[in-house]
Amino acid sequence: MGESRGSIAFFTSYRPPVPLDIFCSPVPASSRQDELLLTDGLSYNYNGQPVPPEALKMIVKRLELAPEAMIEADVDSGRLTGLVFVSERQHNLETLQIAVRFTDDDDVKVFTLADIYGTELFGGVRMEDSGCIAGGYELDGQTSDHYLVYVSTKEPVQERRSPWNIVYKTNLRTGETERLTPPGTFDISPSVSPSGKRVAVASYQGKKWDGEIKDLPTSIYVMSVESPSLDRERVIENGGWPLWGSETVIFFHRMTGENWGVFRVAVATIRQKSVFFDVRVEAQYRHIEVFDMSSPEKSLQITQYTKPKGDHYNPFVMDSGKYIGYHRCQSDHLQHGDDVPRQFNKLLSPHEDVGLFRVAGAFPAFSKDGSKLAFVDNEFKAMWLANSDGMRVVFETDGPNGIFSPVWNQKKDILYVCMGPSFKPNETLEIYAIPHVSSGARERRLLTKGKFNNAFPSTNPEGTKLIFRSTRDGGDKKYKNLYIMDAEVGEDAGEAERLTEGDWTDTHCQWSPNRDWIVFSSNRDRPADAPEHYHGLDPGYFAVYLMNASDSSVVRVLRSGYDFSGHVNHPVFSPDGEALW
Repeated sequence: MGESRGSIAFFTSYRPPVPLDIFCSPVPASSRQDELLLTDGLSYNYNGQPVPPEALKMIVKRLELAPEAMIEADVDSGRLTGLVFVSERQHNLETLQIAVRFTDDDDVKVFTLADIYGTELFGGVRMEDSGCIAGGYELDGQTSDHYLVYVSTKEPVQERRSPWNIVYKTNLRTGETERLTPPGTFDISPSVSPSGKRVAVASYQGKKWDGEIKDLPTSIYVMSVESPSLDRERVIENGGWPLWGSETVIFFHRMTGENWGVFRVAVATIRQKSVFFDVRVEAQYRHIEVFDMSSPEKSLQITQYTKPKGDHYNPFVMDSGKYIGYHRCQSDHLQHGDDVPRQFNKLLSPHEDVGLFRVAGAFPAFSKDGSKLAFVDNEFKAMWLANSDGMRVVFETDGPNGIFSPVWNQKKDILYVCMGPSFKPNETLEIYAIPHVSSGARERRLLTKGKFNNAFPSTNPEGTKLIFRSTRDGGDKKYKNLYIMDAEVGEDAGEAERLTEGDWTDTHCQWSPNRDWIVFSSNRDRPADAPEHYHGLDPGYFAVYLMNASDSSVVRVLRSGYDFSGHVNHPVFSPDGEALW
């Protein structure tokens, strides 16, 4: 008998529904016409860096695009330029590509690293980022080879809650690849010094993930390209995203209070803070500005002139400062009111018998029989339904409130959603039922009353009762406990009944398919000295608990950890009710 298998839906970090691409603008910029597209416009492209002329010659020679003498002349004259960047065009994975641009006719050809160095080195499932070029310096009277320095996940993760980001160097002439990150250590964001001799990285330095979700605890290390294990040195405690200003100066960022700051330069800036549901003005978009370190209080604005209402990311310097590169969404071709097409993209999977698919959205929820998948769009304004008939919107709102956290009735064709501002416990958040959801009728019924913060509903197997979490008895500090009400008409059938009571947060509840248990996450066992907030967010210390559905007795089954503020959240039962995920 074959193994019975199912599907798991999850969402990760935000991916814009409109593809990203890489552009550059002159310094200074004056109009939209100044902006130049640097890639071929296919797929998602981002995190670019220019390829120096001598390194580009090595790459083009390996590709045999033209006779060697012609390559030398074209690169030296600037008619042929190169860019290393991240793209999702190869199996929908984030991998490095090389763009070769012919400036005479603006023709761009893009090559994978496998095209250049073979699939043995650059095949299989992996993610790559932060490509930059090292080498090209004098060593023992000879010019050293050039190297592509980058971060990759090609080595499998070895341990739970452990990163597996490792920095490598690949010889551009031979393709020989070596690890720069020492064993047992994990690095991100490599940056090469102007001489090409040294690499700065943000490093976890052997630490595991400790539950932090906003300010990752990294320090900056510098190492030699030739002998990284011998010359590795920590230069900055608590810093990230290093960038060399000169051979003796490193810029980096660090969280200071509630904001990020750049220390000791083109940067991406946001001049006016916004919240998720704001209709943003120009100052609330992320723009590229150039700062002169002799007068850092002033800046030269770049993208405010080329695309005032667009977010721009990860600037880099080109042609000795004559141009600034960056990436942004390809929103130029969209007209106001246009729908962004949605489709499932298949990703290359590390396991032959496991399929991976991706669609732009958040908060996925399967129906009990697995035949329907509901999810919210990235703007939290529309509820989508995917089944054998395709994908379609079954509910949407154009008001200030967002939609999130859909969940299916275990017995009936009812979908429950939360409506209101997310991550704001002081604001009203209501639970709605969307009956007959598969019919596309777009009906809705308000279930909660009293204007409290209510969320994360789940029904019993019979589909008659609905549990949820609420701040209704939480006092000034908005503590959250669990409640139960009628699953079809909500509190129209009577006030919700309280299930848990305490000065803590009980949340993310789900009723088991076999009726016996309710699982939820809670910080009820947090340490006495735990802070109320951390950078404006809940500090964590969540654990997973089971409640007996008959007598409301509670037992803890899994905790985050004994020495850090972890976030063990959103527990769910397996379809047979025998396991927790």
